[in-house]
Amino acid sequence: MKINIFHMYPDLLNLYGDIGNIISLKKRCEWRGIEAEIVDFSISNERDVNDADIFFMGGGSDRGQGIVYSHFLKYKNSVSDAIEDGSVFLAICGGYQLLGESYIDADGNKIPGLGVFDYTTESEEGRLIGNVVIENNLGLKPRTIVGFENHGGRTYHNYDALGSVRVGNGNNGKDGLEGMIYKNCIGTYLHGPILPKNPHLSDHIILSALKRKYDIKELEKLDDTQEYAAHNNVLDLYAGGRSTE
Repeated sequence: MKINIFHMYPDLLNLYGDIGNIISLKKRCEWRGIEAEIVDFSISNERDVNDADIFFMGGGSDRGQGIVYSHFLKYKNSVSDAIEDGSVFLAICGGYQLLGESYIDADGNKIPGLGVFDYTTESEEGRLIGNVVIENNLGLKPRTIVGFENHGGRTYHNYDALGSVRVGNGNNGKDGLEGMIYKNCIGTYLHGPILPKNPHLSDHIILSALKRKYDIKELEKLDDTQEYAAHNNVLDLYAGGRSTE
């Protein structure tokens, strides 16, 4: 079995160690004997997005996001169709914002997004920074997902949330929700990077891609002692103890 992981604009969208998410996906596939090809999709290396089994888009500066928007707009329909067809997409922070309709900056200027999804992000006073713990809505066990947020924008939407906030701010610091899910697409503000400390989320992403491509029902279990030690360390420090579910 083989899956193609498209790393979208790694030269422009790679803040807060988000390359670790790509490494985690690749290694967890390889440990199971699954070939994982990493494709660095960029302005200078365009590829057929229909070949992607998993898309990953990380965070970036406002300038980087603007450059990505100008180039990636021509792929909007193809990526929208791929998401509707069940392709897996993980978008972090700036990538999450880019998939929406627009970003309204501190001066009230409306900066267009790709418009794949119907939501907006607004710049508000102060940054939302710190560790985050959420209870996921994907049905994964453990229920907790941990990560780190650092964003000035507040995202508002009517999609299902990735989870409910136990510690931290999430989408906007107001509604108690973090991220969004639509079919096999996940948007989130959680850096960290998110996947190494949440192997159950990593495996959910991998399994979703394999189900779609090969009708695989489950993954071989791995020894995740170290991964859950890192996960539970965050819970012990910030959430009053580790998850029992």
